Amino acid sequence: MNLVEEVNKFNKGTLMETLNIEFVSIDADLIVATMPVDERTFQPFKILHGGASLALAETIGSVGSHIVLGPNSSKTSRGAGINASHLRAVTSGIVTGEARPIHLGKTTHIWDIQIFDEERRLISIARLTNFILDKNAL
Repeated sequence: MNLVEEVNKFNKGTLMETLNIEFVSIDADLIVATMPVDERTFQPFKILHGGASLALAETIGSVGSHIVLGPNSSKTSRGAGINASHLRAVTSGIVTGEARPIHLGKTTHIWDIQIFDEERRLISIARLTNFILDKNAL
């Protein structure tokens, strides 16, 4: 089983399963996942909900930190903060989130996440900061 399949297995029974977030590629400097724009991710005006976009962004960046730390690490990550700007409305289709690390330090990881529609138009940008903590301290 490859890394993408392993990561997607963890979605079962989570918000990621509910929103149908699916990882499509995982590399050292780029993590990509998709999410449909439909009744699960709409706001009342039948456009992609900003909160759904943030869920996609935080999911990708959080998985990124987990992968950077490695499965046998004594460290773990926890979200410290996320902010976003929504640039364009989307009413249907699939959006794709791409996360790239900005900073991979000993105590924090910072991720830049861009979300695109099916025509590769930028619809949202987000920045996620994760704390890096000792597992034993939790």
